[in-house]
Amino acid sequence: MTQRTEPRTDWTVWQQPEVATKFANDRRAGIMGAEDQLTVLRQLLPKRDPKAQEVWGLDMGCGDGILLDTVLSRWQGAKGVALDGSETMLQLAKQRLSCYPETDIRYLHTDFNVLDWRDALPVSAFSAVVSGFAIHHSEDERKREIYTEIYEILEPGGVFINIEHVASATPLGEELFELAYTQNLARHRQALGQNTTFEQTLEEIQSRLDKSANRLTPVSTQTQWLSEIGYRDVDCYWKHYELAIFAGYKPR
Repeated sequence: MTQRTEPRTDWTVWQQPEVATKFANDRRAGIMGAEDQLTVLRQLLPKRDPKAQEVWGLDMGCGDGILLDTVLSRWQGAKGVALDGSETMLQLAKQRLSCYPETDIRYLHTDFNVLDWRDALPVSAFSAVVSGFAIHHSEDERKREIYTEIYEILEPGGVFINIEHVASATPLGEELFELAYTQNLARHRQALGQNTTFEQTLEEIQSRLDKSANRLTPVSTQTQWLSEIGYRDVDCYWKHYELAIFAGYKPR
């Protein structure tokens, strides 16, 4: 495979409307195991306490709100916060979550990389914090800080679930991931009647602008961080090449 020298940038490339909509409306369909990921997410959510007057879920880097939608459908009557640094993504989330009462959802245009991001939250504690393919844009030092900040706003017994793009252990793993992702996406586009080939899709995947915003970290490193912070029952609960779900619970 041809090696490319990519420009070094940061997550703010996702603030460009064309980048956000391209992923949400097209490239996300190539993600392997998408339905399995949502199933695991539901399984990791603790049973809702019937005595709790309010249950809140927070989706960090919410994108179009698919994870928060999953949480709210699992916890009937819960309230949610959709947080994203992209206004385009928040608009997509509002469309997906429009089936819920307006008073039950808060939309925050906020960058969780800034140290005071929690100041904008409407409540101080959450039963679940979820994130999907977002925190991997942060540098490692900041990732660990974010995991600590999430721990601090979790209720006792609450869970942090991260559906994430992680680093392969070897270049072979990275190559196999890109090939599988390309094959999935090309098949999806062809099923829609689009005139595209595997080779064209692979070139697009390898040269996509937002790839340069990735700061991938092995899942084993990140689960170790969670354990050191104080999370319990920490594990990688699902993995397919560079896609992983890891989670941890705050002790009661």
